[in-house]
Amino acid sequence: MDRVALQDWALAHGWRVLAGHPSLTKPRPPHEPVVRLVLKATVAHVEVKKPAGKWEKLSGAAYASIVPDPETGIPSGLGFETINGFSLLMQDNRDRMVFARMTGGTPG
Repeated sequence: MDRVALQDWALAHGWRVLAGHPSLTKPRPPHEPVVRLVLKATVAHVEVKKPAGKWEKLSGAAYASIVPDPETGIPSGLGFETINGFSLLMQDNRDRMVFARMTGGTPG
């Protein structure tokens, strides 16, 4: 995957661009970003927001080594499987995005 493909995948699966990065937000208000993708020229990093408010790099990989999983489509190589509750957080964000489209509101 390249930068554009990774960002397109994220935006299609409930991520929103916040502060310039595709991000997943908290399920309850305030909907602050808690996971973000930092897409650089040759690598992508996954960062998680710590309770103190500081971003911690969880993993990173060169775009050439990031491939979508054949069954789920989730990009492997970025360590999403190590984020506790990642699938649930992504599903919650995707649901909010779908319901916001249906009601004409904004997600979050």
